[in-house]
Amino acid sequence: MLKNRDVCRWQSSLFAALAVASLLSSSCAFYVPGVAPVEFMDGEDIEVKAVKMSSTKTQLPYDYYSLPFCRPKKEIIYKTENLGEILRGDRIVNTPYEIKMNIMKNCDLLCNNKLKTGVVVDEKDSALIFERIQEEYYVQLLIDNLPCVTSFEMHETHETQYELGYKLGFINDGKAYLHNHLHFKLKYHTEDKKTYRVVGFEVMPRSFAVADLEVDNDKCSKDGAPWQEIKTNAVNTVLFTYSVSWAESPIRWASRWDAYLEMSDVQIHWFSIVNSLVVVFFLSGILTMIIVRTLRRDIAKYNSDEDIEDTLEETGWKLVHGDVFRPPPHPKLFTALVGSGIQIFFMAFITIVFAMLGMLSPSTRGALMTAAIFLYVFLGLIAGYFAARLYKTLKGTMWKRAAVQTAVLYPAIIFGTAFFLNFFIWGKHSSGAVPFTTMLGLLCLWFGIALPLTFIGYYFGFRNVPYEHPVRTNQIPRQVPEAPWYMHPFLSTLMAGILPFGAMFIELFFIFSAIWENQFYYLFGFLFLVFLILVVSCSQIAIVMVYFQLCAEDYHWWWRSFIVSGGSAIYVFAYSVFYFVNKLHIEEFIPTLLYFGYTFIMVFTFFLLTGTIGFYAAYFFIRKIYAAVKID
Repeated sequence: MLKNRDVCRWQSSLFAALAVASLLSSSCAFYVPGVAPVEFMDGEDIEVKAVKMSSTKTQLPYDYYSLPFCRPKKEIIYKTENLGEILRGDRIVNTPYEIKMNIMKNCDLLCNNKLKTGVVVDEKDSALIFERIQEEYYVQLLIDNLPCVTSFEMHETHETQYELGYKLGFINDGKAYLHNHLHFKLKYHTEDKKTYRVVGFEVMPRSFAVADLEVDNDKCSKDGAPWQEIKTNAVNTVLFTYSVSWAESPIRWASRWDAYLEMSDVQIHWFSIVNSLVVVFFLSGILTMIIVRTLRRDIAKYNSDEDIEDTLEETGWKLVHGDVFRPPPHPKLFTALVGSGIQIFFMAFITIVFAMLGMLSPSTRGALMTAAIFLYVFLGLIAGYFAARLYKTLKGTMWKRAAVQTAVLYPAIIFGTAFFLNFFIWGKHSSGAVPFTTMLGLLCLWFGIALPLTFIGYYFGFRNVPYEHPVRTNQIPRQVPEAPWYMHPFLSTLMAGILPFGAMFIELFFIFSAIWENQFYYLFGFLFLVFLILVVSCSQIAIVMVYFQLCAEDYHWWWRSFIVSGGSAIYVFAYSVFYFVNKLHIEEFIPTLLYFGYTFIMVFTFFLLTGTIGFYAAYFFIRKIYAAVKID
């Protein structure tokens, strides 16, 4: 009867998890409340903006006008951007393309060049264009906040897929050819035939040599025209043209992003994510059953009225009750890392929840990163409070120094790494380089808001009572016996990291694709569910490893619980190396340095997050089990 009840409980839990995943995943197409669609009248001007040029081979974005494209008739105007857009390297600027709602254009010239003489590109710019084409750069344009895409057909399934932006050019037989003609395929949706909404933006790039391109009465005669070659170290003449076509579409404005969100690798199916969750549920259930059964037997044995001689001969976690709450070495550093982990935990949780509810969707450019940074800054109050209570529990007295270390340690490592990488990006004149004024703004956020809030949290946390321990600590430390080979810290860390990594390695593919391959990440519903599973798996694995450690009469669990539960960061780094070798085609030194520099930031952040989760789970577990036994 009991087994059948457990089976039913497992089935109901699994179906509940799948139901939650399906409900949460449906929220990925929501939009920020209050953002209304833009209505255009027939013949109304529609502005075309350029975002940047990007390449997966170099990971260095560049400003649109870093190449000699045609300038607008009046002046170049850069859009005011949020913090997230600046850090992404976006530099949104106006372009000379003139597009009107529902007005076709067979052919039009740019650069006000009605004489069809073309634009003269000098040797320096020609060499730069040649280099960017070799590095497979894509140009990203915007119309009504909708990015342009180019379509291609999958060889195996013959499905039409889309990729963000259009290719600057192509290489054929060692020669570089520039896409100097763009055909804009635009779609609109209308209900009343009076107002129109843009719901599709596709670009078909073409290359035509200026000598063979006939332009007459706004028509381009290009039949049989050869491609526009860009000869390096030579002066080239290029004629930039474009055409526009409109088509009515049944797609509504709220669903116009669906085509962009289907650009992920088709080999990664939803079943893979669900399968990963089921495996983690199964393993977590086994671990829970083992630890609960063993603990019940231990507590019953320790609380039983047996002979005193048998009690003295007992071994196990009860024997270290006088040392288990002995403060660890370097308590200031320990509480600083735990405080930073708490800050990261709440930042990640709140950000994922808001993204899951559609308030940080891909349509709001840069909002995700901006929200995460501001949340981290203001959550210094929470981090300071929890770190201070823990520091006081560990018999710490220099709370001001501990507060400074908590507020400075993690941001200093991140800011120092980013500042070091920024020098190399500056050297490449990339738009990905963070401007000096933005860096000053980030420093002001750090020292003007985060640091004072951490101090305030530390002040109130240190004034509060410390955490209560169920047993007293002996004055003389107990000698720790030699641990078995499988309890070696390095082996324990490797073993403990497998389960949490298994909970989220499928999501890592989507996240890495969004970061390094210019794709959109939108599975925030599943990410929220995976985040919860990650918390559960880190907690359980930390409890199991600490229990084994205490059974071996080793009470140095404080640092061990933090490091062991953060062991999944090792596998995240290993996966990033695998992704770099197998998925990316980076060959140059600076892009490689940028990849592993940003990977270090992600891995270190993930280590603090999972380490903090595991520590608090182990701390709560130890307090509970020692409160449940009778200590003489």
